[in-house]
Amino acid sequence: MSDRDFGGLSGERDLLTGYLDWYRAVVEHKVEGLSLADGARQLTASGLSPLGVVKHLGWVEYNWFRYVVAGEDVDPPPRIDGDNAVQFRVEPADTAEAILAFYRSEAEHGRAVTAAIPSLDAVGVRESRLVGKVTLRWVLVREEIDGRTGYL
Repeated sequence: MSDRDFGGLSGERDLLTGYLDWYRAVVEHKVEGLSLADGARQLTASGLSPLGVVKHLGWVEYNWFRYVVAGEDVDPPPRIDGDNAVQFRVEPADTAEAILAFYRSEAEHGRAVTAAIPSLDAVGVRESRLVGKVTLRWVLVREEIDGRTGYL
């Protein structure tokens, strides 16, 4: 394995997008092949499930890249009374495949949005509900630091 495989010689954009893509791959790897029952099983006292986390991460991609950065004509991610818990819910109509497809689709769209913006200093079209105006660089860095554990 060379330094290039982990971005040791990469420029800032390639380094940031490369790490984000690595985390995206880890997320997919964690749930690939799980049945809906196994993937929806709540494994923590807070009610988190593997597929629920993936569903939420799809909404995270949607929020930062579609809604905030690109300012697309889309609704904000779902919230109930200011709470994002609905984004983690595996609904009876959901399937493991559909949740993973949603996540993959939003990640791919995030890649396209990122590629279309020439500068990491570009400011998102919309303000973030939590932090106000953000740059593409901030979004890419934020996306990386949210991945706390997990290896391929």
